[in-house]
Amino acid sequence: MALHLDSLRLRKLAVWGYGAEGQAALRLLRTYFPEKKIGVIIDVDEAARWDFSGDPMIEVVTEPPSAGTLGQFQYIIKSPGISPYPHRKAMEWAGFRGTRFISGTSLWFGHHARDKTVIITGTKGKSTTSAVTAALLRASGARVGLAGNIGLPLLEVIHADPPADYWVIELSSYQAADFVGHPAIVAVLNLSPEHLDWHGDVETYYSDKLRLVAPGVADLAVVNATDAELMARVGDVEHKALFNHRGFWHARGEEVWYDSERVLSLSSTSLKGEHNAANLAAAFTIVESFGIDPRPLTQALRTFKPLPHRLTSLGLHDGIEYIDDSIATTPTATLAAIRALARDDLVVIVGGFDRGIDWMEFAANVPSRCGLVIIGQNAERIAAAMAAAGKGMQCNRAENLESAIAVARGMLPSKNGAILLSPGAPSFDQYVNYAARGRAFALAAGLDPTDDHIAGMGVF
Repeated sequence: MALHLDSLRLRKLAVWGYGAEGQAALRLLRTYFPEKKIGVIIDVDEAARWDFSGDPMIEVVTEPPSAGTLGQFQYIIKSPGISPYPHRKAMEWAGFRGTRFISGTSLWFGHHARDKTVIITGTKGKSTTSAVTAALLRASGARVGLAGNIGLPLLEVIHADPPADYWVIELSSYQAADFVGHPAIVAVLNLSPEHLDWHGDVETYYSDKLRLVAPGVADLAVVNATDAELMARVGDVEHKALFNHRGFWHARGEEVWYDSERVLSLSSTSLKGEHNAANLAAAFTIVESFGIDPRPLTQALRTFKPLPHRLTSLGLHDGIEYIDDSIATTPTATLAAIRALARDDLVVIVGGFDRGIDWMEFAANVPSRCGLVIIGQNAERIAAAMAAAGKGMQCNRAENLESAIAVARGMLPSKNGAILLSPGAPSFDQYVNYAARGRAFALAAGLDPTDDHIAGMGVF
């Protein structure tokens, strides 16, 4: 069962990791237990970046996470960015000594066990689908909370007042791996290899992700009928609703249909691409599963602002359009972006942190009409895949993002066309996150970066 904060009052506590989730956990614990000694388990380099001197009841632990380090605490709130797999033996031995590892997500569910919650996950499309679902539910007149991996840690809104009528929660595979709770609905949008450095291999990534639809977790699973990998793995899920199935909500090109009824064209919104039509079909299915007809609510999508770094046009500079799709961290997402733009005058910048993802499928399917500039830690892997595919398209290398833009400009046939940053890989070889990479792209192009704030987070 999910845990309530009151049960921690007499326990020795620690927070493991100090990113956004860890900081939210420490703030919450300090609010609840102002005089309690609380451990913060971080490495030496991270400890040097923070000043905890203002709180003498913080115990900074910089020793490696051994069984002894972890076992001195009774409850540890582990941040999702910390993979348990390299620390499995130490965690097991600490567990034998009585240490219990919990997550901020599960702690939140301990306080919201009876709420109407929907969790949205999947390899791609989570944030857009979450934001659209929240917008539709709000258009029905409901008070809706939007939080989670989309950018607002759940522990920041554990005591929302007044409470939300519905909660829309985006969860990553990291957060799914140790999830404890009971949401009303879990939507799984798609499955393709990602985060292999954290999970270790593809099979573990898929099984961690699908813990959210394990028996007894959710009342209903909403799943993508066109994703063969996903459908093969949810056959035993008893209660499920399908989207992207011709008999229900589904995408046809850049339109959303219900059975034989055409309901919405993306041309009336700021969203584009078949992948976003599929995201909307998922959102409509979720809303309908709560007993609300989404058709009268589609007006809310005409003013919906796309999330930053997702096929965002930054504007023109010297006649060239620059498009920021820095959120694309898998080759599949990059292919979707190229298809959505459907341009002949396009050069795409790809590459980044190497998570061991295979680029052969990308190389086989990328349209020859566009050019590629390859950068990043996985540049050799991508270049080898392109060479093996023998596509005969323009394909050049660059040292970094700034030089890639210069190379891309030279590849365009004239002083027009578009340069798309859609890396198909994480940013960690050069940037702290995809948003920092997107901002760097805009600045290197001589344009203003997009606002990183995601509208709609919080409760209203």
